Amino acid sequence: MAMEVQNELPPIISGGTSFLRTCFNCLNALSGIGLITMPYTLRQAGWLSLGLRLAMAIVTCYTGLLLQRCMDSKPLIITYPDIGWHAFGRKGRIIVSIFLYFELYLILIGFLILERDNLHKLFPNTSFKVGGQHIGGKPLFTLVVGLLIVPSMWLKDLRLLSFISASGALSSLIIVCSIFWVGAVDGVGFSEKAELFNLEGVPFALSLYAFCYGAHAIFPTLYSSMEDKSQFSKVLFISFALCALSYISMAIIGYLMFGQRLQSQVTLNLPTSKFSSKIAIYTTLIGSPAKYALVVTPIAEAMESQLPSTYNIRAISILIRTLLLISTVIVALVIPFFGLLMALIGSILSVTVSILLPCLCYLKIFESYKRLGLELVIILGVVVLALSVGVMGTYSGLKRW
Repeated sequence: MAMEVQNELPPIISGGTSFLRTCFNCLNALSGIGLITMPYTLRQAGWLSLGLRLAMAIVTCYTGLLLQRCMDSKPLIITYPDIGWHAFGRKGRIIVSIFLYFELYLILIGFLILERDNLHKLFPNTSFKVGGQHIGGKPLFTLVVGLLIVPSMWLKDLRLLSFISASGALSSLIIVCSIFWVGAVDGVGFSEKAELFNLEGVPFALSLYAFCYGAHAIFPTLYSSMEDKSQFSKVLFISFALCALSYISMAIIGYLMFGQRLQSQVTLNLPTSKFSSKIAIYTTLIGSPAKYALVVTPIAEAMESQLPSTYNIRAISILIRTLLLISTVIVALVIPFFGLLMALIGSILSVTVSILLPCLCYLKIFESYKRLGLELVIILGVVVLALSVGVMGTYSGLKRW
């Protein structure tokens, strides 16, 4: 049995990323493109949904801790698919891998769509003529964003990526402050009438919440990279607390400013004539490429791990990451709706990867399902919540497509 385990799991990779740098990487993974969608969720579900947002933060932080415990249970576990294998064997690894990498891939496409939409808002009439054909609007900006992301794709060391992540985390603070400035100083105000509660919009909002707090696909990579892995729980607590604060602040500010006129990205509502609006939009544009390199890492490393040791790993790594970028650009060219894409990712994939699978793997690895107690009741309650959000969110999202 021991030989079988070693054949299935990759060799241990010692991490060297400090506590602070891991915090930056975790903040960058959590405070992603979901930040500017937060006001839109209030438009969908009303003020009382802020309580649901906080509950989702607590649940996903808890499932992040479950993942950590699963990884602590066996030193050979260094990736999310390894957790699936340790819990359910080869089928578990395959199922986890499918959901994990599909979610990450679609999130990468979401980054490109977000960048494209905001660039198009800033420069709506930009176009170029290539070979007698005019290329302009959103297709042009999708290609431009892809080119801008290329340099960051070639960084593999999470210690180096942490510097990019620090800029991504800082960008979230700048965005919130800039949008607040638009409302408080630049004349937009905070006088929009707001709805208290809209039950019909709750499934859609919950799906977006699951997406926003669903960075669990990255957590095993961050955990494995840490110099002192015992501090990972502190990383989770700090990151989730700061992200919950920024998400709630953004939701309140944006909803009071634009109310029922909110678009899926609050930056698309901002008056581009205002300097503070441009700061918010440009900062959004800068932040997403910083997150792209972090999110693509688990996919690229999974593909690189299948290469024979005789290959030039560095050259093949660059090729793999570049091809991944090209493929996401191609898909982003044909997907028009940002908000619905994020909601569907949240309801189908993020709920599975960030809530359902951590619970099921933990129950199986530690055989907690055999012991009736408070922990089992809590985990089963979380599983029921995940299934409910997944089913209702998927139905709601498909209705709106």
